[in-house]
Amino acid sequence: MGHQEPQKDLFSYHIDLDKRVRPDNPLRRIAEQIDFTFIREEVAKFYGKNGHESVDPVIILKMMFLLFYDNVASERELMKIIAERLDYMWFLGYGLNDDIPNHSVLSKARKRWGEAVFEGFFVRTVMYCVEAKLVGGEKIHMDASLVDANASKDSVRKSCPELIAAVKRAYQAQQSKLEDTSTAESYEAVNDRVISTTDPDAALVSRRGQGSRPRYHHHRAIDDEHGVITAVETTPGSIAENHKLLDLVDQHQANSQLSAKIVVADSKYGTAENFVRCQQRGLTTHMGDLLGKQNHEKKLEGIFPESAFTYRPQDNSYLCPAGKVMIARRLHSQKRTWEYYVPERGCQNCSLRAQCTRGKMGRTLHRHEHQPLLDRARQEAHSAEGRKDRRRRQAMMERSFADAANNHGFKRSRWRRLWRQQIQDYLIAGIQNIRILLSRAGTDVSAGAAALKIVPIEAVLMVFSLLRTFTRNLIPRLVRTAALMLHHFGDERISKSAVSVKNLHFGQHAPET
Repeated sequence: MGHQEPQKDLFSYHIDLDKRVRPDNPLRRIAEQIDFTFIREEVAKFYGKNGHESVDPVIILKMMFLLFYDNVASERELMKIIAERLDYMWFLGYGLNDDIPNHSVLSKARKRWGEAVFEGFFVRTVMYCVEAKLVGGEKIHMDASLVDANASKDSVRKSCPELIAAVKRAYQAQQSKLEDTSTAESYEAVNDRVISTTDPDAALVSRRGQGSRPRYHHHRAIDDEHGVITAVETTPGSIAENHKLLDLVDQHQANSQLSAKIVVADSKYGTAENFVRCQQRGLTTHMGDLLGKQNHEKKLEGIFPESAFTYRPQDNSYLCPAGKVMIARRLHSQKRTWEYYVPERGCQNCSLRAQCTRGKMGRTLHRHEHQPLLDRARQEAHSAEGRKDRRRRQAMMERSFADAANNHGFKRSRWRRLWRQQIQDYLIAGIQNIRILLSRAGTDVSAGAAALKIVPIEAVLMVFSLLRTFTRNLIPRLVRTAALMLHHFGDERISKSAVSVKNLHFGQHAPET
């Protein structure tokens, strides 16, 4: 029986970390296929020629990569873990006796380099995937997700809009004021009256069931082939999703050097403006129809629908069911729609007035200035292919966001201010692309034991269908069978409710049950 003497070695000879790291360690494949040395040229302009030498920029970038790759709790924790992990030290190029730098090196580098350097890292991961034939480029899916800012509700202060605007200028947070918000110009947004003293760039946004707190909005576009993230943008939480549609399309084309042809998104993106602008650029719009979700049946019940009016393109007018001409009165500057009416109070003495309108001033119609493009876009949105693409988009986007949240700390900001949050999003998206690249090239290099594998979307939809069938059919039958067996063996407590259990349906439980 052996006995180990816990005595520290005074000297170490022939310690080769390359032999200590197992051959199938994920970091080995990352080091082989991903070139981190590009960072030297990118950041050379930020360093002088005199004074102390900095930590190698390649090592700094790799440390930030590890911070999100394994979702380490903090930068201080990362520096402690590096000294204990042989694979981390091998990946960084350190030896056993090398000193690990202070955690402040990372924050100083972020401030010195800026977000453009990390955007370059993300774009390089996109190009890696393009070169590996993992990006089709023609069809892209879009969605957005809220990210909790590193600021509490207690940091929010209320005041008049003028003072809040002055404070934001003092914080140099003008980006959230210059962007188009989801509110109309005549409506005073809540974020014009409140500000977080901890993170003034974050906007106060409510999420279902979680209340209102400072948040950012992460906008993302992924390719249809294998879910590669080709475009990301971070904004304050108050910026609506639909305002970033074409920005993501432009970024996708710039990053991948491929032209998009089909845009897939949910109904939040399906505004008239987005439909028309996409059609003008030759994009097929497989987006949900926001106007189609609105129900006007009760409002229009008993009166002529718009289809009963005939549009005359030769003079830009309508012919009503009574044979009267409705001319264009004005063009709404925001909605970009023409308003049509019968001049000289022609509706007042009309014999069909009761069937046409309930308004005192007569019937009016609205038509978009680019109505043919809007009609074509909505026809594509309601097509069978469009509905199929939206079902696929839902699974692909949820999978992408879930992977980022479960494995890389996506749903919570590590740092404060918008530009730092953008750096976080670039790093997380780049890491996800690297994992997709290596998983398609061979074995999956997941970050952590619970990593999400990239599987065909048809398999995901089939599993969802089987689970739905299971919960709807099998579980109620098992419950009824168990109840009848207990009743058969004479349990008096069950006998009173046996009749109710026999009629049990999923989601409808009798009071006795």
